[in-house]
Amino acid sequence: MGIFNRLFKVGEAEAHSAINKLEDPIKMTEQGIRDMKKDLDKSLQALAEVKSLAIRSRREANENKEKAKNYEQKAILLIKKAEKGDLSPDEADRLATESLTRKEESISAAARAQSEVEKFDDNIAKLQANINKLKSQISHYENELKTLKARDRVSKATSKINKSMSNIDSSSTVARLERMKDKVDQQEAMAEAYGEIANENKSVDAEIDDVLKDEPKSKASDALADLKAKMSK
Repeated sequence: MGIFNRLFKVGEAEAHSAINKLEDPIKMTEQGIRDMKKDLDKSLQALAEVKSLAIRSRREANENKEKAKNYEQKAILLIKKAEKGDLSPDEADRLATESLTRKEESISAAARAQSEVEKFDDNIAKLQANINKLKSQISHYENELKTLKARDRVSKATSKINKSMSNIDSSSTVARLERMKDKVDQQEAMAEAYGEIANENKSVDAEIDDVLKDEPKSKASDALADLKAKMSK
């Protein structure tokens, strides 16, 4: 049952690995950041367009305010001309009335333009807040991605090491060591046996030489002198 459990665990791990490849968190995060940057580009474009409209409306409001002042000045000049006799009172009143009408129209146009400016400024503030938030999120996720990539490298290296370690069968390794130990013991015993056999097969001369090899040279010389004395008798 042990081998089947191990095979099941390996299969389960491979299945999870396949799912992880389909849902690679790094690739998904990178794609998410790319999408957010596209949204940021669109938001920046929209901000530029709204700012452009606000500038035009503000310019229009200022121009109409200036027109209103000019029309009022013209109406005053027309009345003064009538007072000096340079223009008939009826004509002066008619033209002055037209100038004041244009003045009111310019004031209304300036008010509408100013109202648009305020709306655009409000939109600009909201867009800018969203852009700042989006920039912050992109920066945050980019930092998260760096950390995720580092963790991914570490996890892959650790997984590789653990996988290698899991393939090592400790019981078979111990068995091989025991067999090697038995083999070495047997070789040592055989060497000792051959040594004993070699000693048993020594000749008498070899035994004599072996016994005498450690005798001092002086004793050997005395024995030789005694032997020569016996031979001379």
